[in-house]
Amino acid sequence: MHFIDEATITVRSGDGGRGCVSFRREKFVPRGGPDGGDGGNGGSVFIEVNPHLSTLLDFRYRNLFRAARGRHGMGKNMHGKAAPDLRIAVPPGTIVTDAETGELLGDLTRPGESILVAAGGRGGRGNAAFTSPVNQAPDRAEPGGSGRERRLRLELKLLARIGLVGLPNAGKSTLLSRISRAHPKVADYPFTTLSPVLGVVTHRDEEIVVADLPGLIEGAHRGAGLGHRFLKHAERTEGLVHLVDASQDPDRIVEAYRTIREELEKFGPGLAGRAMLLAFNKIDLPGARENSRRALPGTGHPPDRVCWISAVTGEGVASLLDAMAALLARRSDVA
Repeated sequence: MHFIDEATITVRSGDGGRGCVSFRREKFVPRGGPDGGDGGNGGSVFIEVNPHLSTLLDFRYRNLFRAARGRHGMGKNMHGKAAPDLRIAVPPGTIVTDAETGELLGDLTRPGESILVAAGGRGGRGNAAFTSPVNQAPDRAEPGGSGRERRLRLELKLLARIGLVGLPNAGKSTLLSRISRAHPKVADYPFTTLSPVLGVVTHRDEEIVVADLPGLIEGAHRGAGLGHRFLKHAERTEGLVHLVDASQDPDRIVEAYRTIREELEKFGPGLAGRAMLLAFNKIDLPGARENSRRALPGTGHPPDRVCWISAVTGEGVASLLDAMAALLARRSDVA
């Protein structure tokens, strides 16, 4: 499945129906009064969360959405029928902004949550509505109000409790495929993960949604590599697991760790302060465990939040899951 996390669409609410000019015409009532009905309201446009959606893929194939117009009023005081509202479904985690002004319209996270983005035009009044003591035979009616057209920018930020971060090829995809039923692409070259992948991890009767996020490189906060596409998803998480390839020499390990930390800090306030576990991966390879222990002081990372794992063999993974659950529990206690 393609992962589409940005889209621009155009929406237009429906015009209101026009009011009717009509007079009663009955056999024995030569001068019947006005009986023109009102027009119906045009349909409004809403953006609504559908929990069964996970991407914005549908908007690649369709980006224009129109609500219906209201029916016109008729004689015999028959009012026009209001048009139904148009509801556009998006996945949880969708941010809606006005593409022209940049105004934030909504940050939709809960199933069923919705926002009004374009109100339908009001139905025009028929001539019966203009009757007064001084004008008992009005011959005017209102046109229906115009609908509103608007360009919207949709941006999806994943709703995962834990995000896996690290340089390309740190082993994030391999780890997620081991701890969950997700099947991210795994290969021995950078940027295998070109889009975020979610996995549901069941550990000690608790479910944790984990996201394998695209690898970072130096300059990611400016958009280099997969840059902002990665970092915006990390903003949603409650905690991060920073994977580092422990098969390198100690200096390279420290450099890899600091690259990620600096990119998180430069992206914006709050992200670098997210609760984080450090996981030295690939300890099944010769010298990896020793190299990572020698490198640890250079990272400055709290020793009580460090794990040693092999995503390939599974060594240490259970301890990492325990640490992830404890991290989330601490977050819940604080909240």
